[in-house]
Amino acid sequence: MAETRLYLISPPRINVENFAEQLRNALEGGDVASFQLRLKSVPDVEIERAAKALMPICHKHDVAFLINDHPKVAARLKADGVHIGQNDMPYQEAREIVGPDSIVGVTCHNSRHLAMTAGEAGADYVAFGAFFPTDTKDVSHVADKEILGWWAELFEVPCVAIGGITVDNCRELIQAGADFIAVSGGVWNHPDGPKEAVRQFNQVISDV
Repeated sequence: MAETRLYLISPPRINVENFAEQLRNALEGGDVASFQLRLKSVPDVEIERAAKALMPICHKHDVAFLINDHPKVAARLKADGVHIGQNDMPYQEAREIVGPDSIVGVTCHNSRHLAMTAGEAGADYVAFGAFFPTDTKDVSHVADKEILGWWAELFEVPCVAIGGITVDNCRELIQAGADFIAVSGGVWNHPDGPKEAVRQFNQVISDV
């Protein structure tokens, strides 16, 4: 089984200049597979401004840059891909916008059916959650870690665990079979800072 990797998600609100420094700091802490810019209820122009500032930082560290919910923005800026929720748009529509070579990930909550549908359609990954309480978003679906093991055993498409993940609780999700652990507050709000948070997450991953 391939080693689990870290998938960072931005806070829901950022000051671009300040956050750029935080992101740089985080990526110096160790291996990160991807970063998702997730800004809710802000105009496209703000998302574009943030993406233009943050994407080069990610690419300098060989980190894939994804944009949440906005495939047209992702395509226009040549981001590495897009993440879509169940209420955003159908997978196929997002794929047509960003093209065959971009990453398209799909939120599947705690649903095996939604995950199988997304996987069969061609999604590059499926995301399950929330596994733990989180302040980053309103949680309407709670997932059990068993779904990660079930998915890993049956399907080749990678799965992402999301929701309230911290250095202290990530081990069980890694052991259950998550290909990626998606973290927001667990990195940006870590008492020792983002760089140390990323270092500690990678330490747990290598210990499992």
